Amino acid sequence: MQDLKDKIVFISGASSGIGEACANIFAKEKANLILVARRIERLEILSEKLKSDYQIKIKNLNLDVRNRNEVDESILSLDKEWRKIDILINNAGLARGFNKIYEGKNEDWEEMIDTNLKGLLYVTRQVLPLMIKNKSGHIINIGSTAGHEVYPSGNVYAATKFAVKSLTQSIRLDVLDKGIKVSGVDPGMVETEFSLVRFSGDKLKAKNVYKGLKALNPEDIAEAVLFCATRPQHVNINEIIVTPLAQASSTQVYRKSED
Repeated sequence: MQDLKDKIVFISGASSGIGEACANIFAKEKANLILVARRIERLEILSEKLKSDYQIKIKNLNLDVRNRNEVDESILSLDKEWRKIDILINNAGLARGFNKIYEGKNEDWEEMIDTNLKGLLYVTRQVLPLMIKNKSGHIINIGSTAGHEVYPSGNVYAATKFAVKSLTQSIRLDVLDKGIKVSGVDPGMVETEFSLVRFSGDKLKAKNVYKGLKALNPEDIAEAVLFCATRPQHVNINEIIVTPLAQASSTQVYRKSED
């Protein structure tokens, strides 16, 4: 296993859910963290706790990955000690709306494309040259089972995650001679703020997504990410697909009756 002590791990979307779980599990391994999110107050609370618990270094970046200028400025202005990014976890992403394509909202489509696809590109475009310069690094993209198989009303969200899957494979080809690892971790149903965001804060709709089954939790996915990151140097995990026991595919889910 690779020792992560003092490695620098860059995590986007780190203020909640899978990103926060990744921050916790990598902090436990004594890695130093660059945490990125729009909700800076959450990052500050999280980073103070992790620094206290694990005596690591943490740098918070308050930025929106959809904003290319913000991304460029934030990463280019990193101090020399923080520019040696060993692991990039492209986690920032969301689903917005749950409509058939002919009823979809343009603003929902744009938010998903700008976050899930363009945000990943903007961050990777700035971090990857730093890894190439250092002749080492690991990019781990958080995708989705929706990037392997679509489901009803998942249209544009699924399209962005199919794009993430193809980008993961393409980046792997592009850096094949650079000593850089590239992995994709694609979860199924994970109980986070994901559905609450998709349904614009409707708690009942969000809760019903996971009704009658035991969904994955963010820590389950963080453990898969950590597994990718800790393999021996000659081993690259190309792709991990993780689902709850009750989910066989994007469309096949077994829900127990609550009678």
